[in-house]
Amino acid sequence: MTTDLILKFADADILLDDAAYHKITSQDNSKELADSLLKDLIKNENSVYLLTEEMVDEFLEDKVELREPIIQSKLLPQEFDFQIIHDASKKSYTNGEIKDFSSYFANRYHKLWQMLTKKKELQNVQPIKNAQRSEDVVEVVGMVNNIRNTKKNHKLMEIEDETGNIPLLVHNDNHQLYEDAERIVKDQVVGVVGSRKGSLLMASQILNPGIPRIDEKEMNFSAVFLSDTHIGSSTFLEEAFQRFLKWMRGDYGDEVQREIANDVKYLVIAGDIVDGIGVYPGQDKELKIKDIYQQYEEAARLFGELSNVKIIIAPGNHDACRLAEPQPALPEEYAPDLYQMKNVEFVSNPSLVSMDGMKTLIYHGRSFDDLAMTVKGLSHQNSDIIMKELLEKRHLAPIYGERTPLASEIEDHLVIEDVPDVFHTGHVHINSYKKYKGIHLINSGTFQSQTEFQKIYNIVPTCAQVPVLNRGSMKLLKFS
Repeated sequence: MTTDLILKFADADILLDDAAYHKITSQDNSKELADSLLKDLIKNENSVYLLTEEMVDEFLEDKVELREPIIQSKLLPQEFDFQIIHDASKKSYTNGEIKDFSSYFANRYHKLWQMLTKKKELQNVQPIKNAQRSEDVVEVVGMVNNIRNTKKNHKLMEIEDETGNIPLLVHNDNHQLYEDAERIVKDQVVGVVGSRKGSLLMASQILNPGIPRIDEKEMNFSAVFLSDTHIGSSTFLEEAFQRFLKWMRGDYGDEVQREIANDVKYLVIAGDIVDGIGVYPGQDKELKIKDIYQQYEEAARLFGELSNVKIIIAPGNHDACRLAEPQPALPEEYAPDLYQMKNVEFVSNPSLVSMDGMKTLIYHGRSFDDLAMTVKGLSHQNSDIIMKELLEKRHLAPIYGERTPLASEIEDHLVIEDVPDVFHTGHVHINSYKKYKGIHLINSGTFQSQTEFQKIYNIVPTCAQVPVLNRGSMKLLKFS
């Protein structure tokens, strides 16, 4: 091995110092490591004449940037414990009538009322009609009608329930409460503790339904989270996506990365699998595939290479289904080839699924646009902070009538009734990850390079960076 290793590098006009030689030969896979290292140096046209131990260490420690495989892996059959807990695909009962609109908001109010009235601060909740006559400390639960600042920069809201409405004042001298009120949005359901002052209710506390801290669930498998591939777009990063597929099959990456790939059981896609047709003016100029059926055929061809994992697909605003949320699962008529794949599950946006006991809330994330434009301090660049806000509000799209189209159904399917272990979103094309109260908050970025629209608004996407929940630990693998 000594002579062969030295000659191997000498033939490439590269000398080994003693420390680098011992570092390579001390590895269990020393021959494969040497071949891979040498191939990497030649491929990247590095002007290296002397290989040092530091350079070998850098190569070994680079667990994120993917390189050619060192060891050929073998895919084994998987057994899945998969369950769809909540899906709105066949639960749309709205006729667009006024009574449906009223039922929608009443259902939202009562679901969130039940959560709020379990709080110790709201054990004596009374209807707003009664609170208007009360002289004592008042506890009410109401839906926010409007919000504005007074001339003296106090926060003035109107909240209502089924019995009436009352103006709510948040004084700017109460700095923490005022800061909390800055994150309140229209149509949100809140609990209020306060006292009457004339016709006003002076707030001393404003409470969200909130999310409890949960014990982090153990995982004995890995799951990959994907969204916004935008297959069919001229800006779809096909070469990077092919590297991702190759890695998923266990044929790409170093030894550690391949071990992760072999541990993957689930691939969760949170919408915008294709770029769609006519989503925005002039989109046809940015399409490589200008037929919606052919876009999904191409998606099936690409994902068809992955037969050893369970693939869960939810739609987004670029997919071929209604725009109003909740969006039902992608219709089979547009994607028959995907439906023929036995390892694919189609769910609504939003939906809640269980993957080997890991409850995963899937939401594309269209409401992020509304929150980023409405709430001070929120932006597309920090979607994990928006996700935290939605969890605390216990609603995926609290603002009605803005950019996010919401169907006024009899039931509000966007209330977060169950606490998930994983909250997975997309839409903003920017990766983010945060662990919040034991919940993994994951936004999965994109496989589409910067679009003309994003250039106008200076949105810089994180492309071809795939989050993997590897037995409870987040890994971000780059395929660019």
